[in-house]
Amino acid sequence: MSGKTGLRVVVLMGGPSAEREVSLSSGRECAAALRGEGFDVIELDPGAETGQGAELVARLTEAAPDVVFNALHGQYGEDGLIQGLLDWLGLKYTHSGVLASAIAMDKERSKAVFRVAGLPVVDSIVADADDVRARHVMPAPYVVKPVNEGSSVGIYIVSEGANQPPQLSEDMPAKVMVETFAPGRELTCTILGSENPRALGVTDIITDGWYDYAAKYEVGGSRHVIPADVPAEIYKACQDYALRAHAALGCTGVSRTDFRWDETRGLDGLIILETNNQPGMTPTSLSPEQAAHEGMDFGAFCRFLVEDAL
Repeated sequence: MSGKTGLRVVVLMGGPSAEREVSLSSGRECAAALRGEGFDVIELDPGAETGQGAELVARLTEAAPDVVFNALHGQYGEDGLIQGLLDWLGLKYTHSGVLASAIAMDKERSKAVFRVAGLPVVDSIVADADDVRARHVMPAPYVVKPVNEGSSVGIYIVSEGANQPPQLSEDMPAKVMVETFAPGRELTCTILGSENPRALGVTDIITDGWYDYAAKYEVGGSRHVIPADVPAEIYKACQDYALRAHAALGCTGVSRTDFRWDETRGLDGLIILETNNQPGMTPTSLSPEQAAHEGMDFGAFCRFLVEDAL
């Protein structure tokens, strides 16, 4: 796109969550791409401290954007809070709305929605963190994670035969999710669009170990193979499950669903880990790569999200 669009876009980035640095990186990339597409772009960081709602309202009101591009991650940014504020202000914004964001961010509630929709997930419970520190609350191997954080923040893997329960850090929330460990390859698929959502390609994520925070965001932390070298049945199932998860949660704009696939079990070995309603938009992020594989460069991808919000 050349020239000016006449549309003003505020890119929300940073914020107070544990994923602040990821969000700042995402926001800068998106702001630059949108400027390249001809939009009048304002970068706005709500700040690292909570309780600044009144100041944010004033800044958004002064900016008077046609669209807010939500590049916030984690709590506050993708759990329905900022979405509620933007709805109250009557502003259009990218990505999912209040309800879909709140459910998608809560890993246990989203899994309950997936179960009702007939989508495959592993067994899980929500437990007191102190109880998890004191004993094995389910047979190993299992995984412990915060109920409502993303980017693999605060993940503990308890191997089969482990003698001791995990010694969770003190900054873990009082309630955590504990789920059966799902072995196999890590696959992911992005869904794009609100009115007529479509599945992009499937990526096989290859790492030397667990797909943790470093593997996700550090250069060279993981290798992304797209299209994933998997049987056609598995490829199509990932796209189908991702579309159904997007619809079941009520997501709009874009979402990305992550899978584990135990290839020794065929289709029965494919399970949904979670759906991310606010996928990362950094240079190493998966959704922009999948869009590029479909012929949509990063600028066009960001522009699509703005136009979709309108």
